[in-house]
Amino acid sequence: MKTRINCPCGEYITGETEDELVSKTKAHLSEKHPGHDYSRDEILFMAY
Repeated sequence: MKTRINCPCGEYITGETEDELVSKTKAHLSEKHPGHDYSRDEILFMAY
């Protein structure tokens, strides 16, 4: 299960589950990077 991702802006995002990681990553993108939206599969591809 992948539960961590590093955003190129330097933000480190973690979740206890993949669902939580995707949710937190999408929230980060909408807040800090409007116009950048990734699918669940794309987020999990970049996660570890």
